[in-house]
Amino acid sequence: MTKWIGLREIVRDEIRQRREEGCDVSGFAERLEAAGTDEALIMDVYRALTALPPSEDFKYIEPSDLETIRAELPEQPRIAAGSWEDAEWHNKFYGAWLGRAAGCALGKPLEASSFMQGSGGRPGWHNIKLWFEGAGQWPIRHYTPGESAAEAQYGIEIARWSSLASCRENIRFMETDDDIRYTALGLLMLEERGLDFDSWDVGKLWHRHLSFGQVFTAEAQTYLNFARVTSHISGDRPDDWEKLVHWGRSYLNPYREWIGAQIRVDGYAYGAAGRPELAAELARRDASFSHVKNGIYGAMFCSAMIAAAFVENDVKRIVEIGLSQIPKRSRLAEDIALAVRIAENTSDQLELVEKIWDEFKHYHCVHTNNNAALCAAALIHSGGDFEKGITTAVLGGWDTDCNGATVGSILGASLGAAALPGTWIKPLNDTLYADVGGFHPIALSECARRSYEVFRKLQQ
Repeated sequence: MTKWIGLREIVRDEIRQRREEGCDVSGFAERLEAAGTDEALIMDVYRALTALPPSEDFKYIEPSDLETIRAELPEQPRIAAGSWEDAEWHNKFYGAWLGRAAGCALGKPLEASSFMQGSGGRPGWHNIKLWFEGAGQWPIRHYTPGESAAEAQYGIEIARWSSLASCRENIRFMETDDDIRYTALGLLMLEERGLDFDSWDVGKLWHRHLSFGQVFTAEAQTYLNFARVTSHISGDRPDDWEKLVHWGRSYLNPYREWIGAQIRVDGYAYGAAGRPELAAELARRDASFSHVKNGIYGAMFCSAMIAAAFVENDVKRIVEIGLSQIPKRSRLAEDIALAVRIAENTSDQLELVEKIWDEFKHYHCVHTNNNAALCAAALIHSGGDFEKGITTAVLGGWDTDCNGATVGSILGASLGAAALPGTWIKPLNDTLYADVGGFHPIALSECARRSYEVFRKLQQ
Protein backbone atom coordinates (compact mmCIF):
# COMPACT_ATOMS: atom_id res chain seq x y z
CA MET A 1 0.00 0.00 0.00
CA THR A 2 1.20 3.53 -0.64
CA LYS A 3 -0.01 6.75 0.95
CA TRP A 4 -3.79 6.97 0.76
CA ILE A 5 -4.19 4.02 -1.65
CA GLY A 6 -5.37 0.81 0.00
CA LEU A 7 -4.75 -2.76 -1.10
CA ARG A 8 -8.19 -3.23 -2.67
CA GLU A 9 -7.72 -0.10 -4.78
CA ILE A 10 -4.29 -1.26 -5.90
CA VAL A 11 -5.62 -4.64 -7.00
CA ARG A 12 -8.57 -2.98 -8.73
CA ASP A 13 -6.08 -0.85 -10.69
CA GLU A 14 -4.03 -3.99 -11.37
CA ILE A 15 -7.03 -5.59 -13.05
CA ARG A 16 -7.25 -2.63 -15.40
CA GLN A 17 -3.51 -2.67 -16.00
CA ARG A 18 -3.44 -6.37 -16.84
CA ARG A 19 -6.34 -5.89 -19.26
CA GLU A 20 -4.39 -3.14 -21.02
CA GLU A 21 -1.38 -5.46 -21.20
CA GLY A 22 -3.48 -7.90 -23.20
CA CYS A 23 -4.55 -10.35 -20.48
CA ASP A 24 -7.98 -11.90 -20.08
CA VAL A 25 -9.13 -10.63 -16.69
CA SER A 26 -12.65 -12.05 -16.88
CA GLY A 27 -14.01 -12.79 -13.42
CA PHE A 28 -11.29 -10.96 -11.50
CA ALA A 29 -13.46 -8.01 -10.51
CA GLU A 30 -15.93 -10.47 -9.03
CA ARG A 31 -13.13 -12.35 -7.23
CA LEU A 32 -11.90 -9.10 -5.72
CA GLU A 33 -15.40 -8.17 -4.59
CA ALA A 34 -15.84 -11.59 -3.00
CA ALA A 35 -12.55 -11.20 -1.12
CA GLY A 36 -14.05 -8.34 0.86
CA THR A 37 -11.49 -6.85 3.22
CA ASP A 38 -9.59 -10.09 3.83
CA GLU A 39 -5.99 -9.18 2.97
CA ALA A 40 -4.93 -12.78 2.36
CA LEU A 41 -7.76 -13.33 -0.12
CA ILE A 42 -7.06 -10.02 -1.85
CA MET A 43 -3.40 -10.99 -2.24
CA ASP A 44 -4.50 -14.33 -3.73
CA VAL A 45 -6.35 -12.36 -6.38
CA TYR A 46 -3.30 -10.16 -6.94
CA ARG A 47 -0.92 -13.10 -7.37
CA ALA A 48 -3.29 -14.73 -9.85
CA LEU A 49 -3.40 -11.49 -11.83
CA THR A 50 0.38 -11.20 -12.01
CA ALA A 51 0.62 -14.78 -13.35
CA LEU A 52 -1.64 -14.10 -16.33
CA PRO A 53 -0.04 -14.27 -19.80
CA PRO A 54 -1.13 -11.94 -22.62
CA SER A 55 -3.80 -13.38 -24.89
CA GLU A 56 -2.59 -15.06 -28.06
CA ASP A 57 -4.34 -12.43 -30.19
CA PHE A 58 -2.58 -9.50 -28.46
CA LYS A 59 -0.93 -7.84 -31.43
CA TYR A 60 1.66 -5.67 -29.68
CA ILE A 61 5.32 -6.43 -28.97
CA GLU A 62 6.42 -4.48 -25.90
CA PRO A 63 9.77 -5.36 -24.31
CA SER A 64 11.32 -3.41 -21.46
CA ASP A 65 15.05 -4.17 -21.90
CA LEU A 66 17.14 -1.92 -24.10
CA GLU A 67 18.49 -4.57 -26.48
CA THR A 68 15.04 -5.91 -27.39
CA ILE A 69 13.57 -2.42 -27.57
CA ARG A 70 16.23 -1.44 -30.10
CA ALA A 71 15.46 -4.56 -32.15
CA GLU A 72 11.86 -3.31 -32.41
CA LEU A 73 12.64 0.25 -33.49
CA PRO A 74 11.52 1.57 -36.88
CA GLU A 75 13.93 2.90 -39.48
CA GLN A 76 16.08 5.64 -37.99
CA PRO A 77 15.86 9.15 -39.50
CA ARG A 78 18.93 11.27 -40.02
CA ILE A 79 19.55 13.88 -37.33
CA ALA A 80 20.73 17.39 -38.06
CA ALA A 81 24.12 18.36 -36.67
CA GLY A 82 24.07 21.08 -34.02
CA SER A 83 26.77 23.47 -35.15
CA TRP A 84 25.77 26.37 -32.93
CA GLU A 85 28.19 28.79 -31.34
CA ASP A 86 28.37 28.79 -27.54
CA ALA A 87 25.99 31.76 -27.26
CA GLU A 88 23.29 30.00 -29.25
CA TRP A 89 23.70 26.79 -27.28
CA HIS A 90 23.27 28.79 -24.06
CA ASN A 91 20.19 30.42 -25.57
CA LYS A 92 18.67 27.03 -26.32
CA PHE A 93 19.43 25.51 -22.91
CA TYR A 94 17.94 28.56 -21.20
CA GLY A 95 14.94 28.32 -23.51
CA ALA A 96 14.42 24.68 -22.55
CA TRP A 97 14.44 25.41 -18.81
CA LEU A 98 12.23 28.49 -19.20
CA GLY A 99 9.84 26.69 -21.53
CA ARG A 100 9.45 23.77 -19.15
CA ALA A 101 8.79 26.08 -16.22
CA ALA A 102 6.26 28.21 -18.11
CA GLY A 103 4.29 25.24 -19.43
CA CYS A 104 4.30 23.59 -16.01
CA ALA A 105 3.15 26.76 -14.24
CA LEU A 106 0.29 27.25 -16.71
CA GLY A 107 -1.03 23.74 -16.12
CA LYS A 108 -0.31 23.44 -12.39
CA PRO A 109 -3.51 25.10 -11.04
CA LEU A 110 -5.55 22.91 -13.41
CA GLU A 111 -4.19 19.68 -11.97
CA ALA A 112 -7.56 19.02 -10.32
CA SER A 113 -10.17 16.36 -11.00
CA SER A 114 -12.59 18.66 -12.84
CA PHE A 115 -9.96 19.33 -15.49
CA MET A 116 -8.10 16.04 -15.45
CA GLN A 117 -11.10 13.73 -15.49
CA GLY A 118 -14.02 16.00 -16.37
CA SER A 119 -17.16 16.66 -14.33
CA GLY A 120 -20.84 17.42 -14.74
CA GLY A 121 -20.93 15.34 -17.90
CA ARG A 122 -18.29 17.60 -19.44
CA PRO A 123 -14.79 16.56 -20.53
CA GLY A 124 -11.80 18.11 -18.82
CA TRP A 125 -10.91 20.37 -21.75
CA HIS A 126 -14.41 21.88 -21.69
CA ASN A 127 -14.08 22.70 -17.99
CA ILE A 128 -10.74 24.40 -18.66
CA LYS A 129 -12.37 26.55 -21.32
CA LEU A 130 -15.21 27.41 -18.93
CA TRP A 131 -12.72 28.40 -16.23
CA PHE A 132 -10.88 30.85 -18.47
CA GLU A 133 -14.14 32.18 -19.91
CA GLY A 134 -15.51 32.73 -16.39
CA ALA A 135 -12.45 34.83 -15.60
CA GLY A 136 -12.73 36.84 -18.81
CA GLN A 137 -9.44 35.35 -19.98
CA TRP A 138 -10.45 33.24 -22.99
CA PRO A 139 -8.67 32.39 -25.21
CA ILE A 140 -5.70 31.39 -23.07
CA ARG A 141 -3.02 34.06 -23.38
CA HIS A 142 -1.60 34.11 -19.86
CA TYR A 143 -1.28 32.00 -16.73
CA THR A 144 -4.34 30.42 -15.11
CA PRO A 145 -6.52 32.90 -13.18
CA GLY A 146 -7.06 32.07 -9.53
CA GLU A 147 -10.74 33.03 -9.55
CA SER A 148 -13.50 32.37 -12.06
CA ALA A 149 -17.28 32.66 -12.18
CA ALA A 150 -17.21 29.06 -13.43
CA GLU A 151 -16.58 27.87 -9.87
CA ALA A 152 -20.02 28.95 -8.66
CA GLN A 153 -21.78 28.31 -11.97
CA TYR A 154 -20.41 24.86 -12.75
CA GLY A 155 -18.96 23.60 -9.46
CA ILE A 156 -15.40 23.36 -10.76
CA GLU A 157 -12.31 24.58 -8.94
CA ILE A 158 -8.58 24.77 -9.41
CA ALA A 159 -5.97 23.08 -7.19
CA ARG A 160 -5.50 26.09 -4.91
CA TRP A 161 -3.88 24.08 -2.13
CA SER A 162 -0.85 23.30 -4.27
CA SER A 163 -0.63 26.03 -6.89
CA LEU A 164 -1.50 29.51 -5.62
CA ALA A 165 2.00 30.73 -6.50
CA SER A 166 1.41 29.70 -10.13
CA CYS A 167 -1.87 31.59 -10.62
CA ARG A 168 -1.89 34.62 -12.88
CA GLU A 169 -2.39 37.08 -10.03
CA ASN A 170 0.48 35.73 -7.95
CA ILE A 171 3.17 34.21 -10.15
CA ARG A 172 6.62 35.59 -9.38
CA PHE A 173 8.74 32.43 -9.83
CA MET A 174 8.45 28.76 -10.74
CA GLU A 175 7.19 27.07 -7.60
CA THR A 176 8.09 23.54 -6.60
CA ASP A 177 6.52 20.74 -8.61
CA ASP A 178 7.47 17.14 -9.35
CA ASP A 179 7.85 18.04 -13.03
CA ILE A 180 10.64 20.41 -12.04
CA ARG A 181 12.17 18.40 -9.20
CA TYR A 182 12.92 15.50 -11.54
CA THR A 183 14.55 17.85 -14.05
CA ALA A 184 16.89 18.98 -11.29
CA LEU A 185 17.58 15.36 -10.30
CA GLY A 186 18.41 14.42 -13.89
CA LEU A 187 20.91 17.26 -13.97
CA LEU A 188 22.38 16.13 -10.66
CA MET A 189 22.74 12.55 -11.88
CA LEU A 190 24.70 13.62 -14.96
CA GLU A 191 26.84 16.03 -12.95
CA GLU A 192 27.72 13.36 -10.42
CA ARG A 193 28.03 10.26 -12.60
CA GLY A 194 28.07 11.31 -16.24
CA LEU A 195 26.96 8.35 -18.36
CA ASP A 196 27.98 5.84 -15.68
CA PHE A 197 24.63 5.23 -13.95
CA ASP A 198 21.81 2.71 -13.96
CA SER A 199 18.39 2.26 -12.40
CA TRP A 200 19.88 1.27 -9.02
CA ASP A 201 21.67 4.63 -8.93
CA VAL A 202 18.35 6.34 -9.69
CA GLY A 203 16.83 4.77 -6.58
CA LYS A 204 19.75 5.84 -4.41
CA LEU A 205 19.53 9.38 -5.81
CA TRP A 206 15.82 9.55 -4.98
CA HIS A 207 16.37 8.37 -1.43
CA ARG A 208 19.05 11.04 -0.94
CA HIS A 209 17.07 13.95 -2.34
CA LEU A 210 13.34 13.19 -2.19
CA SER A 211 11.00 12.57 0.70
CA PHE A 212 8.16 10.07 0.41
CA GLY A 213 5.74 12.99 0.32
CA GLN A 214 7.28 14.21 -2.95
CA VAL A 215 6.57 11.07 -5.00
CA PHE A 216 3.29 9.76 -6.39
CA THR A 217 1.70 6.69 -8.01
CA ALA A 218 4.41 4.52 -9.63
CA GLU A 219 7.19 6.59 -8.07
CA ALA A 220 5.68 6.31 -4.59
CA GLN A 221 5.24 2.54 -4.76
CA THR A 222 8.70 2.00 -6.19
CA TYR A 223 10.24 4.38 -3.64
CA LEU A 224 8.63 2.30 -0.89
CA ASN A 225 9.62 -1.03 -2.45
CA PHE A 226 13.20 0.15 -2.93
CA ALA A 227 13.36 1.16 0.73
CA ARG A 228 12.29 -2.36 1.68
CA VAL A 229 14.98 -3.83 -0.56
CA THR A 230 17.82 -1.60 0.60
CA SER A 231 17.03 -1.27 4.31
CA HIS A 232 19.01 -4.40 5.19
CA ILE A 233 21.85 -3.87 2.69
CA SER A 234 25.12 -2.35 3.88
CA GLY A 235 27.79 -1.22 1.48
CA ASP A 236 27.49 -1.48 -2.28
CA ARG A 237 24.65 -3.03 -4.25
CA PRO A 238 24.12 -6.80 -4.14
CA ASP A 239 24.91 -9.05 -7.09
CA ASP A 240 21.21 -9.57 -7.81
CA TRP A 241 20.41 -5.85 -7.88
CA GLU A 242 18.71 -6.04 -11.30
CA LYS A 243 16.30 -8.65 -9.99
CA LEU A 244 15.58 -6.48 -6.97
CA VAL A 245 14.93 -3.43 -9.15
CA HIS A 246 12.53 -5.46 -11.28
CA TRP A 247 10.66 -6.51 -8.14
CA GLY A 248 10.63 -2.92 -6.93
CA ARG A 249 9.02 -1.57 -10.08
CA SER A 250 6.51 -4.40 -10.33
CA TYR A 251 5.27 -5.35 -6.87
CA LEU A 252 1.90 -3.76 -6.04
CA ASN A 253 2.59 -1.17 -8.73
CA PRO A 254 -0.32 -1.04 -11.20
CA TYR A 255 0.89 2.45 -12.20
CA ARG A 256 3.93 1.13 -14.06
CA GLU A 257 2.65 2.44 -17.41
CA TRP A 258 1.47 5.80 -16.10
CA ILE A 259 3.05 9.15 -16.90
CA GLY A 260 5.61 9.37 -14.07
CA ALA A 261 8.69 8.31 -16.03
CA GLN A 262 7.76 10.57 -18.94
CA ILE A 263 8.08 13.69 -16.78
CA ARG A 264 11.51 12.75 -15.43
CA VAL A 265 13.60 12.88 -18.60
CA ASP A 266 14.37 16.51 -19.33
CA GLY A 267 17.59 16.73 -17.33
CA TYR A 268 18.96 13.74 -19.26
CA ALA A 269 17.74 15.02 -22.62
CA TYR A 270 19.44 18.37 -22.07
CA GLY A 271 22.72 16.57 -21.41
CA ALA A 272 22.21 14.60 -24.64
CA ALA A 273 21.15 17.64 -26.70
CA GLY A 274 21.21 16.83 -30.41
CA ARG A 275 21.62 13.09 -29.69
CA PRO A 276 18.11 11.61 -29.42
CA GLU A 277 19.28 7.99 -29.38
CA LEU A 278 21.47 8.68 -26.34
CA ALA A 279 18.68 10.72 -24.75
CA ALA A 280 16.28 7.79 -25.17
CA GLU A 281 18.81 5.37 -23.66
CA LEU A 282 19.37 7.58 -20.61
CA ALA A 283 15.62 7.97 -20.21
CA ARG A 284 15.18 4.19 -20.28
CA ARG A 285 17.74 3.74 -17.52
CA ASP A 286 15.79 6.16 -15.33
CA ALA A 287 12.33 4.95 -16.33
CA SER A 288 13.11 1.28 -15.80
CA PHE A 289 13.53 1.93 -12.09
CA SER A 290 9.76 2.36 -11.73
CA HIS A 291 8.09 1.55 -15.05
CA VAL A 292 7.77 -1.09 -17.77
CA LYS A 293 6.71 -1.23 -21.42
CA ASN A 294 4.78 1.90 -22.47
CA GLY A 295 5.75 3.66 -19.25
CA ILE A 296 9.34 3.35 -20.44
CA TYR A 297 8.51 4.21 -24.05
CA GLY A 298 6.85 7.48 -23.06
CA ALA A 299 10.05 8.53 -21.34
CA MET A 300 12.14 7.52 -24.36
CA PHE A 301 9.76 9.26 -26.79
CA CYS A 302 9.79 12.56 -24.91
CA SER A 303 13.50 12.47 -24.16
CA ALA A 304 14.33 11.90 -27.82
CA MET A 305 12.05 14.77 -28.88
CA ILE A 306 13.61 17.15 -26.37
CA ALA A 307 17.14 16.25 -27.47
CA ALA A 308 16.18 16.58 -31.14
CA ALA A 309 14.62 20.00 -30.53
CA PHE A 310 18.05 21.49 -29.85
CA VAL A 311 19.00 20.89 -33.50
CA GLU A 312 15.62 20.68 -35.28
CA ASN A 313 12.90 23.32 -35.66
CA ASP A 314 10.30 21.34 -37.64
CA VAL A 315 7.83 20.01 -35.06
CA LYS A 316 6.68 17.18 -37.32
CA ARG A 317 10.28 16.12 -37.69
CA ILE A 318 10.77 16.29 -33.91
CA VAL A 319 7.78 13.99 -33.31
CA GLU A 320 9.05 11.64 -36.02
CA ILE A 321 12.42 11.44 -34.27
CA GLY A 322 10.69 10.69 -30.97
CA LEU A 323 8.72 7.88 -32.58
CA SER A 324 11.93 6.44 -34.03
CA GLN A 325 13.12 5.62 -30.50
CA ILE A 326 10.19 3.46 -29.36
CA PRO A 327 9.06 0.00 -30.52
CA LYS A 328 7.06 0.28 -33.71
CA ARG A 329 4.59 -2.41 -32.64
CA SER A 330 3.76 -0.90 -29.26
CA ARG A 331 0.49 0.62 -28.12
CA LEU A 332 2.22 3.96 -27.64
CA ALA A 333 3.56 4.07 -31.20
CA GLU A 334 0.07 3.30 -32.51
CA ASP A 335 -1.55 5.95 -30.29
CA ILE A 336 0.93 8.67 -31.20
CA ALA A 337 0.60 7.92 -34.91
CA LEU A 338 -3.18 8.34 -34.56
CA ALA A 339 -2.76 11.61 -32.64
CA VAL A 340 -0.45 12.94 -35.35
CA ARG A 341 -3.02 12.11 -38.06
CA ILE A 342 -5.73 13.88 -36.08
CA ALA A 343 -3.55 16.97 -35.60
CA GLU A 344 -2.55 17.08 -39.26
CA ASN A 345 -6.20 17.08 -40.29
CA THR A 346 -7.60 19.43 -37.63
CA SER A 347 -6.83 23.14 -37.70
CA ASP A 348 -9.10 24.36 -34.90
CA GLN A 349 -7.68 24.12 -31.37
CA LEU A 350 -10.95 23.23 -29.64
CA GLU A 351 -11.85 20.66 -32.26
CA LEU A 352 -8.39 19.13 -31.88
CA VAL A 353 -8.51 18.69 -28.10
CA GLU A 354 -12.06 17.34 -28.35
CA LYS A 355 -10.97 14.69 -30.85
CA ILE A 356 -7.91 13.74 -28.82
CA TRP A 357 -9.97 13.50 -25.62
CA ASP A 358 -12.63 11.34 -27.28
CA GLU A 359 -10.07 9.03 -28.85
CA PHE A 360 -7.95 8.42 -25.73
CA LYS A 361 -10.29 8.97 -22.77
CA HIS A 362 -10.36 5.22 -22.07
CA TYR A 363 -6.95 5.62 -20.42
CA HIS A 364 -6.52 6.83 -16.85
CA CYS A 365 -6.00 10.60 -16.77
CA VAL A 366 -2.33 10.16 -15.80
CA HIS A 367 -1.52 7.24 -18.09
CA THR A 368 1.46 7.59 -20.40
CA ASN A 369 -0.31 6.98 -23.69
CA ASN A 370 -3.08 9.56 -23.72
CA ASN A 371 -0.82 12.30 -22.37
CA ALA A 372 2.01 11.52 -24.81
CA ALA A 373 -0.52 11.51 -27.64
CA LEU A 374 -1.80 14.92 -26.53
CA CYS A 375 1.74 16.29 -26.40
CA ALA A 376 2.43 15.06 -29.93
CA ALA A 377 -0.83 16.56 -31.20
CA ALA A 378 -0.13 19.89 -29.46
CA LEU A 379 3.33 20.07 -31.02
CA ILE A 380 2.00 19.39 -34.50
CA HIS A 381 -0.81 21.90 -34.00
CA SER A 382 1.59 24.55 -32.72
CA GLY A 383 3.60 24.68 -35.93
CA GLY A 384 6.48 25.76 -33.70
CA ASP A 385 4.56 28.58 -31.96
CA PHE A 386 5.38 28.47 -28.23
CA GLU A 387 2.15 29.93 -26.89
CA LYS A 388 0.02 27.82 -29.19
CA GLY A 389 1.91 24.71 -28.13
CA ILE A 390 1.70 25.06 -24.36
CA THR A 391 -1.89 26.32 -24.35
CA THR A 392 -3.05 23.42 -26.52
CA ALA A 393 -1.21 20.89 -24.36
CA VAL A 394 -2.78 22.30 -21.19
CA LEU A 395 -6.24 22.86 -22.67
CA GLY A 396 -6.42 19.17 -23.57
CA GLY A 397 -6.85 18.24 -19.90
CA TRP A 398 -5.56 15.07 -18.21
CA ASP A 399 -2.13 15.75 -16.67
CA THR A 400 -2.11 19.45 -17.43
CA ASP A 401 1.13 20.56 -15.80
CA CYS A 402 3.09 17.59 -17.12
CA ASN A 403 1.97 18.13 -20.70
CA GLY A 404 2.49 21.87 -20.60
CA ALA A 405 5.98 21.30 -19.22
CA THR A 406 6.97 18.72 -21.84
CA VAL A 407 5.74 20.75 -24.80
CA GLY A 408 7.25 23.90 -23.30
CA SER A 409 10.60 22.17 -22.90
CA ILE A 410 10.62 21.00 -26.51
CA LEU A 411 9.59 24.33 -28.02
CA GLY A 412 11.85 26.25 -25.65
CA ALA A 413 14.85 24.20 -26.76
CA SER A 414 13.94 24.62 -30.41
CA LEU A 415 13.24 28.35 -30.33
CA GLY A 416 15.73 29.47 -27.68
CA ALA A 417 15.08 31.80 -24.77
CA ALA A 418 15.39 35.00 -26.79
CA ALA A 419 12.40 34.04 -28.96
CA LEU A 420 10.03 33.09 -26.12
CA PRO A 421 7.15 35.50 -25.45
CA GLY A 422 7.73 37.86 -22.55
CA THR A 423 4.15 37.32 -21.37
CA TRP A 424 5.15 33.82 -20.31
CA ILE A 425 8.77 34.38 -19.33
CA LYS A 426 8.96 37.66 -17.42
CA PRO A 427 6.62 36.60 -14.58
CA LEU A 428 9.04 33.78 -13.69
CA ASN A 429 11.76 36.29 -12.81
CA ASP A 430 14.42 33.71 -13.70
CA THR A 431 13.75 31.96 -10.39
CA LEU A 432 13.03 28.38 -9.42
CA TYR A 433 12.09 26.91 -6.04
CA ALA A 434 12.44 23.17 -6.69
CA ASP A 435 12.39 21.90 -3.09
CA VAL A 436 15.59 19.97 -3.84
CA GLY A 437 18.83 20.75 -2.03
CA GLY A 438 20.83 23.33 -3.99
CA PHE A 439 17.82 24.20 -6.17
CA HIS A 440 15.67 26.10 -3.67
CA PRO A 441 15.98 28.83 -4.79
CA ILE A 442 18.12 28.91 -7.90
CA ALA A 443 18.16 30.98 -11.07
CA LEU A 444 16.76 29.16 -14.08
CA SER A 445 19.65 30.65 -16.04
CA GLU A 446 22.04 28.92 -13.63
CA CYS A 447 20.27 25.60 -14.22
CA ALA A 448 20.67 26.18 -17.94
CA ARG A 449 24.38 26.98 -17.52
CA ARG A 450 24.95 23.78 -15.57
CA SER A 451 23.04 21.73 -18.15
CA TYR A 452 25.20 23.20 -20.88
CA GLU A 453 28.37 22.28 -18.96
CA VAL A 454 27.11 18.70 -18.57
CA PHE A 455 26.32 18.61 -22.28
CA ARG A 456 29.88 19.65 -23.16
CA LYS A 457 31.30 17.13 -20.70
CA LEU A 458 29.26 14.28 -22.19
CA GLN A 459 30.34 15.27 -25.71
CA GLN A 460 33.91 14.51 -24.73
